[in-house]
Amino acid sequence: MFDVIVLGGGAAGFYGAIHIVESNPKLKVAILERGKDVLGKVKVSGGGRCNVSHAEFDPKELSKNYPRGERELLGPFHNYCTGDTMGFFEKRGIHLNIEADGRMFPSTNSSQTIIDCFVGETERLGIKVLKNSSVVGITPMDDTNGKDDYSWEIKSIRTTYKAKKILVATGSNPKVWELLRQLGHTIVPPVPSLFTFNIKDERITGIQGVSTNARITIIPPKVNNGKFNSALKKYAIHPSDLESEGPLLITHWGMSGPGILRLSAWGAQLLNELNYIFSIKINWLPAYHEEGVLRQLQQIKEIEGKKTVVRTKAFELPKRLWISLAKAAGIADTDKWADISKTLLQDLAMQLTNSKFRVDGKSTFKEEFVTAGGVDLKEINFKTYESKILPNLFFAGEVINIDAITGGFNFQNAWTGAYISAQAIAAR
Repeated sequence: MFDVIVLGGGAAGFYGAIHIVESNPKLKVAILERGKDVLGKVKVSGGGRCNVSHAEFDPKELSKNYPRGERELLGPFHNYCTGDTMGFFEKRGIHLNIEADGRMFPSTNSSQTIIDCFVGETERLGIKVLKNSSVVGITPMDDTNGKDDYSWEIKSIRTTYKAKKILVATGSNPKVWELLRQLGHTIVPPVPSLFTFNIKDERITGIQGVSTNARITIIPPKVNNGKFNSALKKYAIHPSDLESEGPLLITHWGMSGPGILRLSAWGAQLLNELNYIFSIKINWLPAYHEEGVLRQLQQIKEIEGKKTVVRTKAFELPKRLWISLAKAAGIADTDKWADISKTLLQDLAMQLTNSKFRVDGKSTFKEEFVTAGGVDLKEINFKTYESKILPNLFFAGEVINIDAITGGFNFQNAWTGAYISAQAIAAR
């Protein structure tokens, strides 16, 4: 018998269990993990370096990085934010480095540092970690007869446990979502949130590895424009959410990079409705508009008339991309600026600022699989992260319908929810 059982041996589960016992050492706490290993997502995060959080310390600005959960997280972030996360790890001898893009990693550049910290803390605090304990049943107990002080019965594939309170931190686990649905919670159907775009196009064939800053916009596909617009209304997506500026990486299968991943997060539900077949518009020179680029090209033509177009560094673009876009505009390797017609210049300006690509499918972003979906936010009290439907049932992490763009934001959501729920559990 336990005072608290935490379902899920991931980031939110461990963080919550540690804070529960730190706040109330008298409590008997166990973590149930379905797999043979714990903290699997922590291990692969950031390419094995563990992107612990993001260096955004203003709660309002931080909350803007969550396509689902922005409004709900504002209060919790005022309670427990990025600085608090840094303090937790610093207290345990783990220094976090802040990189130029704001991502935060342990100074060791190894996720094992975070794993060792969490495992060591559970051992120090006497928290039981029960692996290979997949949960198959969650039953609320009727305590009105006074014979049983425990409020929950949790059945795993190994045995049955009883606990006064449950903290559900199972992430994107369909089986647990189904158990919660049976208890009366609404589950928003999950869809992938962080993914790359599959694109087959001659303009990017053979130039994989090229990375540049760009502005990317999701545009309505011609074949189902009505479906696109209805999905915008259905999910309350503002058109501005479907435009992103940031690093874009050309890959063997299409496009990736922070600029693409941000769009995949904000457009997760919309793009799922479109079966991941849609179009994007790219401005490879986001500081310019098409008319401005055309004027600059005309000036270059006057000054550099004897030079070949493809060998001229007209803009701050990767050379391979510049050559590819010039060819797409109809310019040959040997064409000189003096020989380029006005029509070809216009086509080149269009390719540079208004390239359109058809996306046909998606690919998972490395091992960092994130979903939109989970327990409906309306059914959670975000002052305590407790269920509004069933008392003594708490949530943290991706089990609820909150997800973020890439960069450490999903982990910060896990730390914040786990901490606040832990304080509420320990105080009772």
